Amino acid sequence: MNVLHEKYQNEVVPVLMKELDLGNVNQVPRITKVVVNIGLGEALDNPKALDAAVSDLTIITGQKPVVIAARKSIANFKLREGRQIGAKVTLRGERMWAFLDRLMNIALPRVRDFRGISDESFDGRGNYTLGLREQLIFPEIEYDKIDKIRGMEVSIVTTALSDEQGRTMLKLLGMPFRKD
Repeated sequence: MNVLHEKYQNEVVPVLMKELDLGNVNQVPRITKVVVNIGLGEALDNPKALDAAVSDLTIITGQKPVVIAARKSIANFKLREGRQIGAKVTLRGERMWAFLDRLMNIALPRVRDFRGISDESFDGRGNYTLGLREQLIFPEIEYDKIDKIRGMEVSIVTTALSDEQGRTMLKLLGMPFRKD
């Protein structure tokens, strides 16, 4: 079992039960999945960009990404329905816990001038989305082997009923939120 998963089971669940006044262990908010997504507008002009993004995501998450196609045509963006414009990975179980552990303890502190992440990026249902500007913050990515710096989105999907419950759970897990 992952260190972060053990921390959740042994430390976070009892605290959340007391803080949120829950009677049943199954009511405690938990993380169901983590989705890592890279949108590639440049893939329209440069098809190799998609291959590079897929390999980066595979190295970072340890799982092969799904290539995403455009759902509808948008003339202003020179985009046609069915063109490949992104890649995403959905992580669950032990891979999810391992990724979250690396994200919170290794990758985020490597961001230049890091003062914490915003605690405002919740969606109203307890899910949190974090935008990263570059893939280089992950130690698995070798600087010499990347063709271009790409950003990505990390969405943490929880069973929390409100943003406040989600925020409390992520804080207890050690998510480095900004102290204003």
